[in-house]
Amino acid sequence: MTAPIPRDIPDLPAIPGKPALKPSPVPATAVVTPVRRPAAAAFRLLVALAATAGVTLEVLLGDPSRTLGYFAIQSNILLALVMAFSARRAWTASRPLPGAVLGATLLYVVIAALVQHLLLANEASPFSLTGEAAAPTGWQALAHHTLHTVTPIAAVLDWLLLTAPGRLHLRQASTWLLYPLAYLAFSLTRGELLLPGTADRYLYPFLDVDQDGYKKVLGNALLLGLSFYALAILLVALDHARPNPLRHPWKTGFRL
Repeated sequence: MTAPIPRDIPDLPAIPGKPALKPSPVPATAVVTPVRRPAAAAFRLLVALAATAGVTLEVLLGDPSRTLGYFAIQSNILLALVMAFSARRAWTASRPLPGAVLGATLLYVVIAALVQHLLLANEASPFSLTGEAAAPTGWQALAHHTLHTVTPIAAVLDWLLLTAPGRLHLRQASTWLLYPLAYLAFSLTRGELLLPGTADRYLYPFLDVDQDGYKKVLGNALLLGLSFYALAILLVALDHARPNPLRHPWKTGFRL
């Protein structure tokens, strides 16, 4: 025999706490329709072409083994690659490149521009250049101004006007300094491998061991490294404080 089914089923006690919803496995692209951005793609392609043209001119007009050793040349090569990939992704409505890559590229080209204008081209600076290096002419001047002025300004404009904010993070700032640190090691090693008296043995006057010795050069590198780190922190802070140029331009917020 079976027990009779009760007519009235008692109410079950309520589950304590709020029910937690499990994260949805559905990607955001399945909910939000990807949007092509042809204007951003065109601008980034122009920046990539400008950086490529400037680097090509510098290589053709000088010694490639020396020219490719400059920080400004290397940072503009990186900028050309990043802008070309970013242009393709904006055109095809794909996900943008990681913020860490964009932030590092922006930092490097800005560093190259500031070093050029504040230290090398500034007559009041103890590291100012002289002769043709200080005032290039002809095609050399065109390439020089393109890589040290045009492309850095264009990279900043792309970041401010065509890139969503809040993608840079404070924890990335120290990682971005690995490349300048590697460049310091490269520059000092290159100088040691070249014979004393070789022209442009050290590519930058603040890294000239022949003239200042290792103690002063490493001191210069430390001061520059601290300045670069402060600049990286400033870029992260501005990235979180600036309005969104793509949507809701009045909303800001600082997120780490």
